[in-house]
Amino acid sequence: MSNEFLVDGTSIAKLPSDYGSTGFKMFKGSVLNNVEIAYETWGELSINNDNAVLLFTGLSPSSHAASSDLNKSKGWWEYMIGPGKPIDTDKYFVVCVNSLGSCFGSTSPASINKETGSVYGLSFPELSIEDIAKAGHSVLLTLGVDHAHTVIGPSMGGMTALAYSLMYPNSLSNLIIISAAARALPFTISIRSLQRELIRSDPIWNNGIYEKNSAPINGMKLARKLGLMSYRAANEWRERFNRARSPKQNDRKMFDIEFEVENYLDHNAEKFVSMFDPNCYLYLSRAMDLFDVAEHGGTVNAGLAKIHTKNNLIIGVDSDILFPIDQQKEIADGMTKAGKNVKFEVLNSIQGHDSFLVDVKNFSRVIGDFFKN
Repeated sequence: MSNEFLVDGTSIAKLPSDYGSTGFKMFKGSVLNNVEIAYETWGELSINNDNAVLLFTGLSPSSHAASSDLNKSKGWWEYMIGPGKPIDTDKYFVVCVNSLGSCFGSTSPASINKETGSVYGLSFPELSIEDIAKAGHSVLLTLGVDHAHTVIGPSMGGMTALAYSLMYPNSLSNLIIISAAARALPFTISIRSLQRELIRSDPIWNNGIYEKNSAPINGMKLARKLGLMSYRAANEWRERFNRARSPKQNDRKMFDIEFEVENYLDHNAEKFVSMFDPNCYLYLSRAMDLFDVAEHGGTVNAGLAKIHTKNNLIIGVDSDILFPIDQQKEIADGMTKAGKNVKFEVLNSIQGHDSFLVDVKNFSRVIGDFFKN
C-alpha cells in the first residue's frame, strides 16, 4: 500500500488509490491523484500494533515534531515527545503527519501535478479538515496500524483529530484535543479572511500564479503578523515588551520600526515567509473556516455523540483569544452529554493560543498524566 523513502528523517507515504477506486476522494467531492504525505515517527510499533499515537499539526508546522537519530534538529514539540517525556517513545510509537495541503513534503498547491507537469496552484481542489484526517488515517494503514492508541492535535490539528474521531470512530481508543473548536466562529473567520485578503491583494500573488523565488512576500508578511497578534495574549505582549524601543538607527525614516514589539513581529514574519507557501496558507486557512462538526450529525452535539473513544482529554487556555475557552468547553460538554469519559482542563497560561508550544510545565503535566493513567 505504500512506497516510502527517507529524507532527513522524513518519510513519504504514497497513498493507495482510495482502497480500490480511482484517486483520493476528497470530502467536498473532488478527486486528487498521486497523493503523497510526509510523516516522521519516533519509538517502535508494538508486536500487537496497539501503541501508535497519531499527531496532527497546526496550520504551519512540518511533521518534524521532535528530534531523532535521523534528524537531530529540535522539533516544534521537542519537550513533549521522546524517551521519558510526556509522550514517552519508550512506550509509544508516535507518528506525526504533515497535513495534506501543506508545503513540507505533502501533496499541496505548491506541489507539481504529475499529470500536467505544472505546479497545482489554484487548480488544487478545495481542501477540508476531513481530507487531512483521511490522509493521516491512510498513513497509519501503510504502517500496518488499523487502530490508534491515541489521536492528538493542537489548533488546526485539534480540529483534524476531532474530524478523525468522527470519520473513523472505531479506529482509535483515546482522543486529545488542544486549543481547538468544533467549528470556527465569526472572530476567527474574520481574522483568517483578512489574512487571506492580504495575501491575495499582493500584486505578485497574481491569482496564485508565481514562481517559488518570487512569491508574494509582502502580503504573506502582513498576514503572518496579523496571525501572530491573534496567537498571543495582550498581557504577554505587555510583560515581554511593554513600550520598549528598538535601537536607534541613524537612517531611520518616518514610520520605520520604533518599538521592540514591531521588531518581534517583523523578525518572525520574515522567518515564516521564507519557509511557507502562500497558496498553501490560503487553502489550509480556509479549511479551518469550513470545518463544522455539525456536518457529521446535524448539530454539534449530535456529531460529538458519534465519537466512540474510551478516554478524552480536552485542553483549553484561558488567555486564548483565537479559540476561546468556551469553544473547548462546548466540545467537552457535548461529549459528556453523550456519555463519554471526558476530562476538561483549563490552563492558566499567559501565552494565549500558542501556549501549547511554550508552556512546558502545564502541558507536560496534563498530557503526561493522561498517558500515565
